[in-house]
Amino acid sequence: MNTLTNAQIQEAAAYIQSLTAIRPEVGLIMGSGLGVLGDHITDAVVIPYHDIPHFPISTVEGHAGELLIGYLSDRPVVLMRGRFHMYEGYGPELTAFPVRVMKAIGASKLVVTNAAGGINTNFQAGDLMIISDQINLTGRNPLIGPNDNELGVRFPDMSEAYSRRLRALAHDTAKAQGFTLQEGVYLSVLGPSYETPAEIRMMRTLGADAVGMSTVAEVIAARHAGLEVLGISCISNMASGILDQPLSHDEVMETTERVKSRFLGLVKGVVPSL
Repeated sequence: MNTLTNAQIQEAAAYIQSLTAIRPEVGLIMGSGLGVLGDHITDAVVIPYHDIPHFPISTVEGHAGELLIGYLSDRPVVLMRGRFHMYEGYGPELTAFPVRVMKAIGASKLVVTNAAGGINTNFQAGDLMIISDQINLTGRNPLIGPNDNELGVRFPDMSEAYSRRLRALAHDTAKAQGFTLQEGVYLSVLGPSYETPAEIRMMRTLGADAVGMSTVAEVIAARHAGLEVLGISCISNMASGILDQPLSHDEVMETTERVKSRFLGLVKGVVPSL
């Protein structure tokens, strides 16, 4: 059941707003190994998650666990360096709680990123994929429980979970920077074990191009709150059974490190036009 109330959201928002006069227009959630974008935030106020009322704590390597508020490409932003996952033991409403807080402090756009396993065999490790749609196989939803109409409608429309306008903008930005983005469907599972080859074959049949363990709850909450969403997956490895090699979190971190300059250029190029 959704136990987080609008009062708790407002309490967290009030604490953050007491520390800075900046009112962010864009929220950014950084996935595994992608928090380096935080180093490019200017005039940043850094707030550890454990200081923010009702915020969970990130426990995963590659997730720093701090909120940054400042400017990216001269646009006021709020950035999560590290996110929360249901496999850490948090319910979906907690993993999505920061999205609610971002909306409460002013954000109207959300850029959500993740490291994902490539299911589409036309992909390769190091590709950046714009998310066109999502499949939620976690079996969980952040909107379960009583609905607060102040936060959003009971049955939010998900026919355009990821904004067509922002997807086109991302492709145009990449083209101007001299590279091509992949685009595809992101499927989320609960984790934390990697998928089996049989599961990957099933996911390909379902229409998935990439798989991960995050993002979907955040995007459901974002659309419920009326935020326009852009999603970017870093294809950090090919999913189980595609290549004859075991999967590891070290490989995820190594790949995101390798593509960070392209990733940084894309996000910094997109944000001013959101």
